[in-house]
Amino acid sequence: MISTGVMLALIGSGLSMILAGTGSAIGVGMVGQAGSGVVTEDPDKFGKILVLQIIPGTQGVYGFLISFLILNAIGVFSGLKEVSVAQGWAFVLASLPIAIVGLLSAIAQAKVAAAGVNILAKRPAELVKAMIFAVMVETYAVLALLISFLMLQGIKL
Repeated sequence: MISTGVMLALIGSGLSMILAGTGSAIGVGMVGQAGSGVVTEDPDKFGKILVLQIIPGTQGVYGFLISFLILNAIGVFSGLKEVSVAQGWAFVLASLPIAIVGLLSAIAQAKVAAAGVNILAKRPAELVKAMIFAVMVETYAVLALLISFLMLQGIKL
Protein backbone atom coordinates (compact mmCIF):
# COMPACT_ATOMS: atom_id res chain seq x y z
CA MET A 1 0.00 0.00 0.00
CA ILE A 2 1.26 3.47 -0.86
CA SER A 3 1.71 5.72 2.16
CA THR A 4 0.08 9.14 2.51
CA GLY A 5 3.53 10.77 2.29
CA VAL A 6 4.26 9.06 -1.05
CA MET A 7 0.80 10.03 -2.32
CA LEU A 8 1.43 13.66 -1.42
CA ALA A 9 4.83 13.57 -3.16
CA LEU A 10 3.14 12.11 -6.24
CA ILE A 11 0.59 14.93 -6.14
CA GLY A 12 3.47 17.43 -6.03
CA SER A 13 5.12 15.71 -8.98
CA GLY A 14 1.87 15.79 -10.89
CA LEU A 15 1.19 19.43 -10.10
CA SER A 16 4.55 20.59 -11.41
CA MET A 17 4.07 18.73 -14.67
CA ILE A 18 0.35 19.32 -15.15
CA LEU A 19 0.29 23.05 -14.45
CA ALA A 20 3.57 24.04 -16.12
CA GLY A 21 2.81 21.69 -19.02
CA THR A 22 -0.68 23.14 -19.42
CA GLY A 23 0.73 26.65 -19.51
CA SER A 24 3.23 25.62 -22.17
CA ALA A 25 0.62 23.80 -24.24
CA ILE A 26 -1.65 26.85 -24.15
CA GLY A 27 1.28 29.15 -24.89
CA VAL A 28 2.67 27.16 -27.80
CA GLY A 29 -0.85 26.93 -29.21
CA MET A 30 -1.39 30.69 -28.93
CA VAL A 31 1.80 31.51 -30.80
CA GLY A 32 1.03 28.81 -33.36
CA GLN A 33 -2.33 30.40 -34.04
CA ALA A 34 -0.78 33.82 -34.45
CA GLY A 35 1.93 32.40 -36.71
CA SER A 36 -0.42 30.41 -38.94
CA GLY A 37 -1.92 33.50 -40.50
CA VAL A 38 1.49 35.00 -41.22
CA VAL A 39 2.80 31.76 -42.75
CA THR A 40 -0.30 31.59 -44.96
CA GLU A 41 0.72 34.92 -46.46
CA ASP A 42 4.48 34.29 -46.46
CA PRO A 43 5.64 30.66 -46.01
CA ASP A 44 9.30 31.77 -45.87
CA LYS A 45 8.68 33.18 -42.36
CA PHE A 46 7.92 29.73 -40.93
CA GLY A 47 11.37 29.16 -39.40
CA LYS A 48 11.47 32.51 -37.62
CA ILE A 49 7.96 32.09 -36.28
CA LEU A 50 8.76 28.56 -35.12
CA VAL A 51 11.54 29.98 -32.95
CA LEU A 52 9.00 32.23 -31.21
CA GLN A 53 6.53 29.38 -30.87
CA ILE A 54 9.06 27.18 -29.06
CA ILE A 55 9.85 29.74 -26.36
CA PRO A 56 6.68 29.29 -24.20
CA GLY A 57 7.31 25.54 -24.23
CA THR A 58 10.24 25.78 -21.84
CA GLN A 59 8.05 26.05 -18.75
CA GLY A 60 6.69 22.58 -19.50
CA VAL A 61 10.26 21.29 -19.61
CA TYR A 62 10.97 22.93 -16.24
CA GLY A 63 7.83 21.35 -14.75
CA PHE A 64 8.89 17.97 -16.15
CA LEU A 65 12.33 18.35 -14.58
CA ILE A 66 10.93 19.05 -11.11
CA SER A 67 8.37 16.26 -11.54
CA PHE A 68 11.15 13.83 -12.48
CA LEU A 69 13.33 14.93 -9.54
CA ILE A 70 10.46 14.33 -7.12
CA LEU A 71 9.77 10.89 -8.59
CA ASN A 72 13.45 10.04 -8.38
CA ALA A 73 13.73 11.33 -4.79
CA ILE A 74 10.91 9.09 -3.56
CA GLY A 75 12.29 6.06 -5.40
CA VAL A 76 9.67 5.53 -8.10
CA PHE A 77 12.34 4.18 -10.45
CA SER A 78 14.28 2.13 -7.90
CA GLY A 79 11.86 1.12 -5.15
CA LEU A 80 9.63 3.43 -3.13
CA LYS A 81 11.17 4.99 -0.04
CA GLU A 82 9.52 5.79 3.25
CA VAL A 83 8.03 9.28 2.99
CA SER A 84 6.39 10.87 6.03
CA VAL A 85 3.30 13.04 5.69
CA ALA A 86 5.43 16.10 6.52
CA GLN A 87 7.92 15.16 3.81
CA GLY A 88 5.06 14.56 1.38
CA TRP A 89 3.73 18.04 2.04
CA ALA A 90 7.25 19.40 1.57
CA PHE A 91 7.30 17.85 -1.91
CA VAL A 92 3.92 19.43 -2.69
CA LEU A 93 5.17 22.83 -1.53
CA ALA A 94 8.41 22.46 -3.48
CA SER A 95 6.43 21.80 -6.65
CA LEU A 96 4.29 24.92 -6.36
CA PRO A 97 6.75 27.62 -7.52
CA ILE A 98 7.34 26.02 -10.93
CA ALA A 99 3.78 24.72 -11.16
CA ILE A 100 2.12 28.11 -10.65
CA VAL A 101 4.74 30.38 -12.19
CA GLY A 102 5.20 27.92 -15.05
CA LEU A 103 1.49 27.99 -15.83
CA LEU A 104 1.14 31.75 -15.71
CA SER A 105 4.47 32.74 -17.24
CA ALA A 106 4.04 30.43 -20.24
CA ILE A 107 0.74 32.11 -21.06
CA ALA A 108 2.18 35.59 -20.50
CA GLN A 109 5.20 34.67 -22.61
CA ALA A 110 2.94 33.42 -25.37
CA LYS A 111 1.17 36.77 -25.51
CA VAL A 112 4.52 38.50 -25.93
CA ALA A 113 5.70 35.95 -28.51
CA ALA A 114 2.42 36.30 -30.44
CA ALA A 115 3.01 40.04 -30.53
CA GLY A 116 6.49 39.19 -31.82
CA VAL A 117 4.85 37.27 -34.66
CA ASN A 118 3.18 40.54 -35.60
CA ILE A 119 6.59 42.21 -35.63
CA LEU A 120 7.87 39.49 -37.99
CA ALA A 121 4.87 39.90 -40.26
CA LYS A 122 5.94 43.46 -41.02
CA ARG A 123 9.67 43.39 -40.28
CA PRO A 124 11.18 39.91 -40.66
CA ALA A 125 14.67 41.18 -39.85
CA GLU A 126 13.57 42.04 -36.30
CA LEU A 127 13.45 38.44 -34.99
CA VAL A 128 16.05 39.09 -32.28
CA LYS A 129 14.04 41.97 -30.83
CA ALA A 130 10.88 39.85 -30.80
CA MET A 131 12.80 37.04 -29.08
CA ILE A 132 14.25 39.37 -26.44
CA PHE A 133 10.77 40.59 -25.52
CA ALA A 134 9.56 37.00 -25.09
CA VAL A 135 12.66 35.79 -23.26
CA MET A 136 12.34 38.54 -20.64
CA VAL A 137 9.29 36.70 -19.27
CA GLU A 138 11.41 33.54 -19.05
CA THR A 139 13.39 35.09 -16.20
CA TYR A 140 10.56 34.41 -13.78
CA ALA A 141 10.09 30.83 -14.91
CA VAL A 142 13.82 30.22 -14.40
CA LEU A 143 13.65 31.76 -10.92
CA ALA A 144 10.68 29.54 -10.05
CA LEU A 145 12.55 26.50 -11.34
CA LEU A 146 15.52 27.42 -9.18
CA ILE A 147 13.39 27.87 -6.06
CA SER A 148 11.57 24.57 -6.62
CA PHE A 149 14.94 22.85 -7.13
CA LEU A 150 16.45 24.40 -3.99
CA MET A 151 13.38 23.48 -1.95
CA LEU A 152 13.69 19.88 -3.16
CA GLN A 153 17.33 19.80 -2.08
CA GLY A 154 16.20 20.58 1.45
CA ILE A 155 13.94 17.50 1.71
CA LYS A 156 15.87 14.65 3.28
CA LEU A 157 14.46 11.12 3.13
